[in-house]
Amino acid sequence: MKYILSEKYNTKELQAKIMGPNPIKLEEELLLNSKIPKGAVVCDLGSGQGLTSVFLAKEYGFKVYAADLWSDPEENRIFFDDMGLTKEQIIPVKADAEALPFEKEFFDAVVSIDSYNYFGRDPKFLDEKLLPYVKNGGYIYISIPGMKKDCHDNLPSELLLSWTPEQLDYMHDVDYWRNMVSQSRNAEVISVHEMESNDEVWADWLKQENEYAVGDRKSMEAGGGKYLNFIAIILRKKQS
Repeated sequence: MKYILSEKYNTKELQAKIMGPNPIKLEEELLLNSKIPKGAVVCDLGSGQGLTSVFLAKEYGFKVYAADLWSDPEENRIFFDDMGLTKEQIIPVKADAEALPFEKEFFDAVVSIDSYNYFGRDPKFLDEKLLPYVKNGGYIYISIPGMKKDCHDNLPSELLLSWTPEQLDYMHDVDYWRNMVSQSRNAEVISVHEMESNDEVWADWLKQENEYAVGDRKSMEAGGGKYLNFIAIILRKKQS
């Protein structure tokens, strides 16, 4: 696909803020034909240094809560100010996905790029930890790194050049994730599918010079990418 919205974020300074395969392109693909209305209150869950949150606010007109456990809200606020976004448009929040600090049914939607696989592998997570904060009929859009086919019983040597078996356990295939989210009592599963973005978003990430990108090159240069993909999950909270 053509990443029309993402192109303006393809600068050296902004790309230096990515923390994995290009999250802006993943977000643009994920939100194609999105059902989230302009002006919606949206949680960017696992927002990192805030680049995906900026994209949501600027390109889609959402009011965004940039929620992340590991980034510094004050640093993100400076970044948001530099990007011309007001405190009414975007709010950085230090937040644990397992204990979100918001009122119930606060969000019209949740968007999560490259983080849901860290906390969403518990089948109870959706119903107990996330959906209570989403309004009835609200949407959840998720993009996560995955595997074309689960191979944890016989991990390819190429993947083990960069990642341990424990790290690879965060990656699973479409069938795994469809089964996981289908266990929810309160979520309607709209789609669980493989995304187009894999090769291009990885290429953007591997150009970076931080230690994590450099470490990931070992597997990818050995051909490990043929086992990997990105998975989109689109859910809607059932009306109660």
